[in-house]
Amino acid sequence: MSQITLNNLTKQHGDVTAVDRVSLEIKQGEFIAFLGPSGCGKTTTLRMIAGLTMASEGNIYFGDRDVTYLPPYLRNAGLVFQGYALFPHMSVAQNVAFGLEMRKIDRTEGQRRVMEALALVKLDHLADRLPRQLSGGQQQRVALARAIVYEPDVLLLDEPLSALDAKLRHEVRSELKRLQSKLGLTTIFVTHDQDEALSVADRIVVMSAGKVEQVGTPRDIYQRPATRFVAEFIGLTNFIVGWVGAADCFHAAGGEKLVISAGCGSGITAVAIRPEQINLREREASGRDANSLANSLQVTVEEVTYRGALTEFVVKTNSGLQLIAHRQNDDMSRSAPPQPGDLMVASWPAAATIVF
Repeated sequence: MSQITLNNLTKQHGDVTAVDRVSLEIKQGEFIAFLGPSGCGKTTTLRMIAGLTMASEGNIYFGDRDVTYLPPYLRNAGLVFQGYALFPHMSVAQNVAFGLEMRKIDRTEGQRRVMEALALVKLDHLADRLPRQLSGGQQQRVALARAIVYEPDVLLLDEPLSALDAKLRHEVRSELKRLQSKLGLTTIFVTHDQDEALSVADRIVVMSAGKVEQVGTPRDIYQRPATRFVAEFIGLTNFIVGWVGAADCFHAAGGEKLVISAGCGSGITAVAIRPEQINLREREASGRDANSLANSLQVTVEEVTYRGALTEFVVKTNSGLQLIAHRQNDDMSRSAPPQPGDLMVASWPAAATIVF
């Protein structure tokens, strides 16, 4: 196991900078997710850490060892890719043993390690099967066993679950987190799926255009996004543009006045509210908003979408400001949800307003 340190890591392809001066410290035994859209540089960063792509500038350290220019086989990193890359003519056990054979590990010791690795991923009873006789989830777990069998210092995972269906992704990522915790392996997981990153990572590195936008725990990334890009990329977000006036009052471009947390400063040009923070209730006959939260807007329901665990509402103010609100479907006795055309009040506390 090793701590990983990236120091101004850069990769250029001609005039294009794929990774731009990324610096990061990953603690020993930590599970880190590199998250971002396609082309943001996350896979290129992983490949430089693995030694499959050489850095243009900067350094990579495993512990105190500078591995920047070492070939992959001298870095002792376990690799799992999006494609399983299993040998179709070899059994499960032979696929897992292949790396040990290349390292000239004693046959008896190798067999012991293979069965231990397969037991960890709960496939020891399928050791004699061929890859084509396994499900996609089982094949990915074979690839994982092959990566951990030679006891790597770090485990590098490049979108390993993207080829699986939704149910299998959930099952395999749970197994992956369990296994990583048990082995205490320093792990980097590359994904464009925010749900995967939020559910498995100790910390998330959000990347855009080759740069790191924010590093933080899943809770920090979701609840306290550092930039508008992070807020937009992680989950659904309502953005309202405007400016700050007196007494912590935010003036929306459409004329709405919103209360934000005290001491936010005057340089704010936009605020954001997560859909689950917005409460919808019927307007009083008088039109007043009794018992309101800090922010209350009169709205009309435009769209209603049932999404299983929640219902999504698209609402609009008289000025045309559109918001998305979520309501959990956790109360079977609750009256029918609002319908398109209904007049409602959308409200949320000042503390739930993210400022930019």
